Amino acid sequence: MEGLFDESVRLLDPACPDEDYNLLAAAAERAEVLAALWETGPVPDQIRTSGVRVIPWASIEGSGAYLYWLAEPEQKPDEWTVMFNEGRGPLREHHDTQCSTFLSAVLTGQTETEYFPQLPADEHSFASNDDILE
Repeated sequence: MEGLFDESVRLLDPACPDEDYNLLAAAAERAEVLAALWETGPVPDQIRTSGVRVIPWASIEGSGAYLYWLAEPEQKPDEWTVMFNEGRGPLREHHDTQCSTFLSAVLTGQTETEYFPQLPADEHSFASNDDILE
């Protein structure tokens, strides 16, 4: 289900009518942004291999940051790992885990990352895009 976890992590939805939260629109927009960024800055080691793609699956509210699937050639989707990019610059992290495991670890404070200082929340919440966008 698409929506917002703990007022921080928004899952993108390929059917969302709002382009800001539409996975397909975000994938096209982020591909352009990242290509431009990597023309002038360092390319992450994880994507130097031919055919590797990064596909956004979540955005971080108010930061411009995105979470991506790191999709390597010949991998099945359940083998894709997580790539974080701060959105407004080159800072990134790779997490050698699936997105659901990573998301759970971020929301509960059980992951080693400096990019989610507002988490874990005292109480967890989820708002679906349907409820938010009404």
